[in-house]
Amino acid sequence: MINRREFTLSATAGAAGIAATGLGLNALAAGTPTQNALVIDAMGEVREVYTDELCREMIESGMNSITVTLCDPKSYEAEAYAWAIDGVLEYDALIKRESQFWMKATSIGDVQTARDQGKIALFYLFQNSTQFGKDLDNVDVFYGLGVRSSQITYNYQNWAGAGCNEINGSGLTAFGHQLVEKMNDVGMLLDLSHANMRTMADTIAASTAPVITSHSCCKALFDHNRNTTDENIRAIADKGGLFGVTQMRPFMTRQIDDAVHFYYEHIEHAINVAGIDHVCIGSDRDHRRLVLTQEYLDELKREEGENFDRSQWPLYFEELNGPRRMETIWDGLTKRGMSEGNLEKLFGLNLQRLYTEVIG
Repeated sequence: MINRREFTLSATAGAAGIAATGLGLNALAAGTPTQNALVIDAMGEVREVYTDELCREMIESGMNSITVTLCDPKSYEAEAYAWAIDGVLEYDALIKRESQFWMKATSIGDVQTARDQGKIALFYLFQNSTQFGKDLDNVDVFYGLGVRSSQITYNYQNWAGAGCNEINGSGLTAFGHQLVEKMNDVGMLLDLSHANMRTMADTIAASTAPVITSHSCCKALFDHNRNTTDENIRAIADKGGLFGVTQMRPFMTRQIDDAVHFYYEHIEHAINVAGIDHVCIGSDRDHRRLVLTQEYLDELKREEGENFDRSQWPLYFEELNGPRRMETIWDGLTKRGMSEGNLEKLFGLNLQRLYTEVIG
């Protein structure tokens, strides 16, 4: 859920690097490669509390598009549907109110339009399928409202399949097969983040279109419920899909300081398994420069509910804490030997290809 802009946190944005908004890409001060490359976050955050200065800094850093989560996924049945509708309306209102920064995206062409205008294109994602209930017509409803991607599951069992925290959960259910077929038919991208490995494998096999796991890490490097096996990473790639590496530190290491190299290692491992054409960045992160004040921790408790575990925080790597993290990642991977061509694929071209093929 979007937080109110009036809510003040100790997490503050840095000074803006560009003046007026609405500037074309060529008007941005060229200083880092990400300002020239196509940069798409397969799953990230945009919050109503962001100051104008922070929004401008996100644009200045080279960010072109973010796929955002519409609402809290921890709901079922009528509540899930109502929250989903509210989520669409809230983001529509945010984009209208701050149209100098954001553009609603329903096709890949909108990314270039936003880029030309110095804005960030926002695609809409649900992190669960509970908003559909067992009524496939609801897929059409939300597609009509501009939603272009949905996860099959969140952390637990639903009508379609099982999440990563289930002990005895199912794979893709009979209804799940129907849902996959329906989403394929309308052109809604299937996201397998948070699914258990059996549901993930079943969905990859059932889908006639490429799929995405927008924000996960590699189980071969760190055994965490949210991480993905090499077998499923390869299966995603074999289907033409993408594996997005998240920036959630507890999925990669318990180390807090000087730990960002673990993130680079997960990206490199995913590329070794899937190939460079099938990996992308899905940060799952806030863009503010965060400070773990009690006020911020209280905010997290309200948002995360049962998912909140203080021992896991900070979730972020300090090196990637803030709106310029894509520049940091580009520089970090360059120093580790990644070529400019491969960086361009990882940062945006792979997602451009997938969105073109599935969403249109």
